[in-house]
Amino acid sequence: MSSRKFFVGGNWKMNGDKESLGELIMTLNTASLNDETEVVCGAPSIYLDFVRSKLDQRIGVAAQNCYKVPKGAFTGEISPAMVKDCGIDWVILGHSERRHVFGESDELIGQKVAHCLESDLGVIACIGEKLEEREAGTTEDVVFEQTKVIADNVKDWTRVVLAYEPVWAIGTGKTATPGQAQEVHEKLRGWLRANLSDAVADSVRIIYGGSVTGGNCKELAAQPDVDGFLVGGASLKPEFVDIINARGPK
Repeated sequence: MSSRKFFVGGNWKMNGDKESLGELIMTLNTASLNDETEVVCGAPSIYLDFVRSKLDQRIGVAAQNCYKVPKGAFTGEISPAMVKDCGIDWVILGHSERRHVFGESDELIGQKVAHCLESDLGVIACIGEKLEEREAGTTEDVVFEQTKVIADNVKDWTRVVLAYEPVWAIGTGKTATPGQAQEVHEKLRGWLRANLSDAVADSVRIIYGGSVTGGNCKELAAQPDVDGFLVGGASLKPEFVDIINARGPK
């Protein structure tokens, strides 16, 4: 296996309350987790402070979104500075729900990536094709274009994790097969090699998201270019521990 540290993110989306998240946090805090895996939980913004104060420090916390400037008249938005002020080190950007439900453009996502990195936040940058794009054979075109806009806004790749999430597999129960995931991840790494450098291609973690469960995580984790997961629904359940431990200690 590569020297890239396995990375498992949990995206809680707009779910949970203090009671249920408190129970989940207790489960994670007391679980035996592979210490060779980096774990980050994406909490709703209103609970970021609560989660960071309760969750064991070995587990990181991410905001699920933030804006492209430090402050100002942007009702309902949060800035990287505010996220950092809550002791949070990561943010998820460009998730398909931000792109397709809330209409965020590639350009806006790129601007957010640049500002978050300048603000010393790590970025989990999401890319992925819709079902009609996969069926039309344009998966590569779509994910390469999304990746290019992100790459144009990154100076330091050590703070970036790329999350490939085929939109047709998110919350649908359909998962890309391990072979499908590996194929896209391998092509993405090839794009990084051709357009950036060998060093970036070899070091950047490319994680998979889209109906990852305790049942399918081990086979996905065995793929050479799958460096972890971004987990939706299953990250709110005890099986998240099994997903974190999908790749056992070396």
